[in-house]
Formats: sequence, C-alpha cells, structure tokens
Amino acid sequence: MPDPVLDIVDETFLAVPPSAVAAVFADPRSWALYWPDLVLEVYTDRGEEGLRWTVRGALVGTMEVWLEPVLDGTLLHYFLRATPTAAERRRPRLLRGEADRRARAAKAIALDLKAVLEDGREPGVPPETVESR
Repeated sequence: MPDPVLDIVDETFLAVPPSAVAAVFADPRSWALYWPDLVLEVYTDRGEEGLRWTVRGALVGTMEVWLEPVLDGTLLHYFLRATPTAAERRRPRLLRGEADRRARAAKAIALDLKAVLEDGREPGVPPETVESR
C-alpha cells in the first residue's frame, strides 16, 4: 500500500474523564454522524484509551482516536492517515482543500464534544455527580 497522502493530526483538551469521551466513540452509530462518507472497521479497541479503525469509502487508510488522561480531563488525539479514492482529488490544489476540510471537521467534532460533555464545567472544578446535583 502506498504512503497516505493525507496525514491529519489534532489534539483537544476536554474537561471530562476519558470514560465519558470513550462512550461517545464506542457507539458505531456515532461514526456515521461524524464521518458520513467513510466506512470504518475497528481493528483495535483500546477501551477508555480509544479506537483504531481501517477506513474505506471516500478515503482509504487508517484513523485513530487516542484518549489520554491529563490533569482533570482528557486530551483527545485524532489521527487520520489516508488517501482519497477519487483520482481527481489527488491533484495538489484539491488535495490541499481536502486536507483542510478534514482537519476542520476533526476540530469541529472535538469542539462539539467539548461543549456537550463538559456542559459548562470549568477546568479545575470537579465533574458534577448525581450526589452533587
């Protein structure tokens, strides 16, 4: 297999435990929402540390979500190493646009999760529990 032409890396801190983030990605139904043009197959399920997938569809390659416990939350690492399947998207100008689109989409997913999962929690403030409500 040739080297992937897209190599997207992103990191976002979420002030929630890794288990909360892992639960989102554990549901295969969420994958179609986040990556509707990709077919994902898990090749490594790392539990609270994340998932690794093979990618087919609009891209061919691999993708990973690594969830690293940091301080009072999780550093969400995202990696996409893939090649577009459509030959016309391999032209340099279109490839730059595809890389930018994929990088922005990855950050949007992370920031949406941050807003939903943190639910207004400030870093350093313990997560709300059933007992503290």
